[in-house]
Amino acid sequence: MLKAGAVAGAALACPVRVFAQASPLTGQQRRVMEVAREQLERVRDRLWRTDVVGVADFGLPSSQPRFHFADMEKGEVRSFLVAHGIGSDPEHDGFLHSFSNVEGSRATSRGAFVTNEWYKGKYGTSIRLAGVDPTNSNALDRAIVMHPAWYANEDMVAKWGKLGRSDGCFAMGEEQFNEALWHLSGGRLLYSDRLGIA
Repeated sequence: MLKAGAVAGAALACPVRVFAQASPLTGQQRRVMEVAREQLERVRDRLWRTDVVGVADFGLPSSQPRFHFADMEKGEVRSFLVAHGIGSDPEHDGFLHSFSNVEGSRATSRGAFVTNEWYKGKYGTSIRLAGVDPTNSNALDRAIVMHPAWYANEDMVAKWGKLGRSDGCFAMGEEQFNEALWHLSGGRLLYSDRLGIA
C-alpha cells in the first residue's frame, strides 16, 4: 500500500504532458501552409525574408478571400480579397480563365514573385514584383505590382457579387493593402496559381 501511495503521489506531482494537439487551422489553411512551404523551399535562394508567404489562389472567384498571408513562424493564415487582370477574365464573370506573361495582355501571371521595394504609383503606395519563373519573368517590364484599388474593396462584392479587374496586378482593398505593405513587402515570396483550395 505504501508503494502504491508513493506511485500515486509521484503521478500527482508530475505535470501532465500533452503529446498532440488539434491544429487550430482549417483544412483550407493547412493546404495553404503546405503550398507556402513547398514554394518557399523551391525559391528560397531568391528571397530576402521567409517569415511570411503570400499565396494567391486564382482557382476561386474574386468574391472570395483568395489571397492568403501564411505566417511561417506563427503557423497562422489570414485571407483577403484580391482582383485579377482584365485579360484573364474578358467576360468579367469574376473567375480567372487564363494566365499570361505577355506584355499588353493585361492578364494575371502564375508563378513565384519576389516582393521588392515600395513606390508611389497611380494607386498610391505600391509594391514592385519580380517574377522568378518563366511564366512571370516579364513582371517588371509589364509593371505587374501589388497595389490598393477601390474596385477591390469589399463593398464591390456586396454590390456586384465580384471585384473589379486590374491590368494584371494584384489589387487589394484600400484598407487591407496595409497588411501587404507591412507583412509581405521587402523580399518575400508571393506565389500565384489556380489552386482551388476551398
